[in-house]
Amino acid sequence: MARRIGIVGARGYVGSELIRLVSAHPQFELAFVSSREREGQLLRDHEPGHAGDLSYVAYGPEAAAGQGVDAIVLALPNNKAAPFVAAIDALAPDTLVIDLSADYRFDDDWYYGLPELTRERYAGQRRISNPGCYATAMQLAVAPMRDVLAGPVQCFGVSGYSGAGTTPSDKNDPDKLRDNLMPYALTGHVHEREVTRQLGHAVEFMPHVAPHFRGLTITANLHLDRAFTREEAVSRYRQRYAAEPLVRVADEAPWVSAIANAHHVDIGGFTLADDGRRLVVVATEDNLLKGAATQALQNLNLAFGLEETAGIPL
Repeated sequence: MARRIGIVGARGYVGSELIRLVSAHPQFELAFVSSREREGQLLRDHEPGHAGDLSYVAYGPEAAAGQGVDAIVLALPNNKAAPFVAAIDALAPDTLVIDLSADYRFDDDWYYGLPELTRERYAGQRRISNPGCYATAMQLAVAPMRDVLAGPVQCFGVSGYSGAGTTPSDKNDPDKLRDNLMPYALTGHVHEREVTRQLGHAVEFMPHVAPHFRGLTITANLHLDRAFTREEAVSRYRQRYAAEPLVRVADEAPWVSAIANAHHVDIGGFTLADDGRRLVVVATEDNLLKGAATQALQNLNLAFGLEETAGIPL
């Protein structure tokens, strides 16, 4: 029997990707999509990936919690999830909740769902916090060297403007971004705190927005506690991710233009300083997919005991 999935906050870029993925999933049924701005409009008129007769609804927290679905994905901006979580806790506590915002990434009562690094911590939790897009790429780029780090890791990040969402701002204004690279939140970014917490090691993150629409790249600067050869460092990455279909390791530095619409993370460009104690690594990712919607699908599959990559084109 198909698992019934509801999506709250379905009008945004990530919501759109989720609709497409859930609609095509062999064992999921899209039960409802909630969007106040599109209430009553047919889903298929906005999402070509959906062919049914479903219409957008404007469910508030109690209405969403009362739909009798197997899982609800909250694709809402930060600081908007709590009323929905409270209603689900009260009215339908067994419903699986995947939250795509940062609201519960620092809550120890929630499972932090970056499967490649945390799946062994999953023990049937019904509340799953989806990692941030940049945070996913940074953690995967750093994790294989975690035990030999000396000092903070510096990560320089550049993302397409879809990462700024659909609410108008300087960071998603194509005119202001044209021929530009816009720095923002250069200390204390939520992803900096998220990655530092998850890795248990200080990470310093400097994000920027570029004129392209989707895809992000991070360049990670890792200081090491002993000298490595390039072959030894690359071997760590290849061994760590050999069984991970959504992480690909290559010798060359990946290009962000090649990652758009892909469901995996590319890691490469391994460069060592002359003394072998400083390693630079590059990672790219589609911020809307592996950085959000694809990872949510991984977590749904994991929670329902399915193949983790079910419904994810490889």
